[in-house]
Amino acid sequence: MHPASFRQLEALLLVARHESVSRAAEAMHVTQPAVSLQLKMLEEAAGTPLTRKVGRGVQLTAAGEVMAEFAERILRLWDEANDELAALKGVISGTLRIGAITTAEYLLPPMLVRFTSERPDVRIKLQVGNRNDIINMLTKHEIDLAIMGTPPRELRTNAAVFARHPMAFVASPGHPLMARRQVTLDDVLDANLLVRERGSGTRTAVEKICKEAGKSLRIGSELSSNEAIKRMAVAGLGVAFLSGYACTLEIEAGLVGLLPMPGNPVEADWYVMHLTDKPIPTVAAAFQDFVIENGQEAALQLLEPFYRSGGRSRRTRKTG
Repeated sequence: MHPASFRQLEALLLVARHESVSRAAEAMHVTQPAVSLQLKMLEEAAGTPLTRKVGRGVQLTAAGEVMAEFAERILRLWDEANDELAALKGVISGTLRIGAITTAEYLLPPMLVRFTSERPDVRIKLQVGNRNDIINMLTKHEIDLAIMGTPPRELRTNAAVFARHPMAFVASPGHPLMARRQVTLDDVLDANLLVRERGSGTRTAVEKICKEAGKSLRIGSELSSNEAIKRMAVAGLGVAFLSGYACTLEIEAGLVGLLPMPGNPVEADWYVMHLTDKPIPTVAAAFQDFVIENGQEAALQLLEPFYRSGGRSRRTRKTG
C-alpha cells in the first residue's frame, strides 16, 4: 500500500461520520471536489474502493471501515504526540476527551471552566450518556477519562473517589406523602415512582435499595431524562428518585422536597477513572489530578442549597 496523508485520513473519517461528501467538506472548510480528490488519492494508495454511493449518501465499503478504524487511531496518536511534546515544554495542551454519566453534567462544567481557564491551550470533548454508554466509550477508547459512580467490574480501571453523591426520593410539597410524619419504601413504590432508564446511575442505585430491602422495584414511569422526571414530580404526578445535583434548584425554589423517610437521601461516591491497560494523555492525567484535588469542594458548593433544605437533616443511607 502506498503512503497516505493525514488530510486523506481526515477526509475519510469525516465522510464516514456524516455519510456525505458535502458535509465532510463543510467540516474541513474546503470544497466538495477537494474532499472527493482526497478520497480518490487514498483509494489509489489503498488499491481498493473505500466508499460507495447509497442513494444520496455515501457509505464505507468493508475496506473503508477497516481503513477508517486505523485512520482514527493514527490521527489520535499524532495528536497525543503533539500534546506530549508540548508537555515537555511545560505547556498542558491538547484535547481532553472525557465521558460522564448524565447526572455528572451538573457537576463537571464548573470544574472544566476552572481547569481550562488556567490552561487556555486545552480543548474539551465531553460526551454524556448513561452508565452503559460511558462504559462502551471507555471500551472503544473513545474517551480517556470517565466520571461515574461505581467503577465497572467488566473493565480494569484505575479509579479514584473525588466527591460525595447524594440521591434522594423527592416529591412536590402538595403530594400526599409529604404530609406524613414518616414514609416507608413501600409507600414510595406504590406512589407512581419516577425513575430513569435501565443502565443509568440513579436507576442502578434505586434497584440496589429495593434489593437490600427485599422489595421488588415497582416502577410507575420510566423516563430517559432528569428534566422530564423533575417536571412530572413538580406537577405532582409521582415520586421521583433523583441525584441531588439534578434537583438542587427545584428544592431551593420549593418546587419539590425530600420525603420524610429513613435513609433519605442515599449517599454514594463519584469516581474519576481510566483504563489501566492504556496510558492516558498528559492533559487527561492533569485533569484527573485536578478533579481529585478540587472535586469535593466544587460538589459542596453546588449542593449547598440541597443540604440546607434538608439533605442532612435526617440520617443518610450509604450505598456503594
